[in-house]
Amino acid sequence: MEINIGTNDRIVRVVIGILLLYAVATGMVFQEIAMYVFGFVGFMMLFTAVLAYCPLYLILNMNTATLHQSQN
Repeated sequence: MEINIGTNDRIVRVVIGILLLYAVATGMVFQEIAMYVFGFVGFMMLFTAVLAYCPLYLILNMNTATLHQSQN
């Protein structure tokens, strides 16, 4: 599993993941389906940020980890 998420991408994913999970935990999301979607997406954002790997990026042939390296 090769790293394909850069530092800035990881920071954004952590912030979005925390916000989504906070919205679910505090009851900001009232509809049951939306609550599950927000919770799942929030968890996946945090999970992919920790691993620095996104399977969707592999399918789309994207790699934000190399963007930072090529600027040096």
